[in-house]
Parts: sequence; C-alpha cells; structure tokens
Amino acid sequence: MIELLSTNLLWWHWIAFGIFLVTIEIFIGTFIMLGLGVAALLVGAMDMLFKTSIEIELTLWIILSLLSIALWFKYLKNPQVEDSGQSNYTLDTLGVVIKDISHNDRGEVKFDTPVLGNTIWFATSKEDIATNSRVKIIEIKGQLIEVANI
Repeated sequence: MIELLSTNLLWWHWIAFGIFLVTIEIFIGTFIMLGLGVAALLVGAMDMLFKTSIEIELTLWIILSLLSIALWFKYLKNPQVEDSGQSNYTLDTLGVVIKDISHNDRGEVKFDTPVLGNTIWFATSKEDIATNSRVKIIEIKGQLIEVANI
C-alpha cells in the first residue's frame, strides 16, 4: 500500500486535499478542518520543494494536524462560559431586604451577587423580617428564594 501511495501521490495531491479540507470547513464551521487543511497544504508545499517520501509526508501531516488541534483547544476555542442564568450562588449568599417579608407573605431581597442571573428576587421566610435587614439564602424554590435573618 505504501509503495502504491509513494509512486502515485504527488505534491499537488496534498494541495488539492488541503483545499478540499478548507472548503469543507466553510460548511461545518468548527475550525478543526481548517487546521487539517492547512497542514495538508504545508505538506504539499514541502513535498514540492524537497521531494520527500510518503512516510515522512504522512508523519508530518499527522504531527501538524495534531498540533493544530491542540493549538485550537488551547488558544483559539472560547474558554469563557457565560454563567448568567446558571446556579452560581451558594447558600451563604447575602442580601438586604428591600420589602418586608412576613411569615405567610413574600417580600423582596437584593443580593450582593447575582443569583441565577438576577440580584433582586421575591423571597419568603419562616419568620418576619423587616426592611434593611441582612439575610442569607436557605433554599431556592422555583421563582422564590427562602431566606433567613442573620
């Protein structure tokens, strides 16, 4: 198989393969094929200039492809994960009551840090809590937060 490839695989095959992979990248948009295509283009250019063997060409293409994928995941892929709307609170998140909370009624609390993307929440409590009191989260129940006086 290697003998067949080494006699029939020319430098322009690598260039065509690289252009094909870059063209595929246009349709899928993951940037993985772009790295593989650029690696094939580089191997084709190297083969055109230095007339290397198929073993060296395949090895170089594999190394360049793996390098491009590693660089993609290390530097180019967006590592920022938006945490708006996520459970980015802890049970010791503190806030201030801005509308009185009575035992069987709900009030409002403004938290120091966002809880599930918002700083102001409707809150309930097992005790009466006056405005401007400091509270902490006990539990989140759907759209209501249960708090306790601290």
